[in-house]
Amino acid sequence: MRYFNYQSLLIGCICLFTIQTFPINLLAKQDSLLNYKIFDTKRKKEISLEKLNKNLKKIDVIFFGEEHNDSIGHRIELALFRLLEQRYKNVALSLEMFQSDTQLVLDEYLSGLITPSNLAKDGRLWNNYKDYEPLIEFARIKQTPVLAANAPSRYTNSVTRHGLESLTHLSESGKNLLAPLPIDTLIGPYYEKFVQIMGGHDKLSGAKIYQSQNLWDATMAYRISKLADSLRETKILHINGRFHSDEKLGTFQQLRKYAPYLKAINISCFSHEDFEKPQWEDFQELGDYIILTNPNIKRSF
Repeated sequence: MRYFNYQSLLIGCICLFTIQTFPINLLAKQDSLLNYKIFDTKRKKEISLEKLNKNLKKIDVIFFGEEHNDSIGHRIELALFRLLEQRYKNVALSLEMFQSDTQLVLDEYLSGLITPSNLAKDGRLWNNYKDYEPLIEFARIKQTPVLAANAPSRYTNSVTRHGLESLTHLSESGKNLLAPLPIDTLIGPYYEKFVQIMGGHDKLSGAKIYQSQNLWDATMAYRISKLADSLRETKILHINGRFHSDEKLGTFQQLRKYAPYLKAINISCFSHEDFEKPQWEDFQELGDYIILTNPNIKRSF
């Protein structure tokens, strides 16, 4: 299979934490006609977004792996979220872009208790929050639960500097914001892929950033599993950078450990130069559904 530039995705995950707010953008009709293509890797054929939505009838958790600056990808996320709400009785949204210690702030905003400026100040929004604001606003209007899935950055920073053992010194309140200790540091394909995009084993010598990566993944997966337990028969749309779920590794793999009974699928969405004439066999290992977006469309940042 082909290898992709995941390094920019990881850097995006690490760095996107400053504040801006922008008006809501909705999925334009020409996007559905011209700017993305969906491939069902099981059935080996191109399908519509509406057909993808119908295929999710028996699925509990939908992983949507994005490129953080893919403007078309963000519109597809919103369109899929709206379709899920229309077709299924109970839906919840889960986002990498919110950290678990901001769950109360997010809930207060969704319930109308605080203003957008309060959310911006206390929710530690990513600097491209404009790309996720349509999802949040739709959830607010529909009163859909939204999970602040990610680990607090102060703890991932501590792990990067001192290792996972540093988490043992946290208070119980701090530990409750994370997956249960000890965190499983996944070996095998995920580790090898991480090493490759970081520049090789020499670059990681003595570094603990892979432990931080696993803390992100485990915390998101654990929080998704707890949400699923508390909201029975609810479909959860989880959005993360696609490195976290491509090839059903990372967060997807951790979810299998915490909740093997949940039925999950993964979507990998990205722009690619082969958009006009995709060689789908080159991408089919990435996920259950592959969405290619038009590389000629301006990125969101």
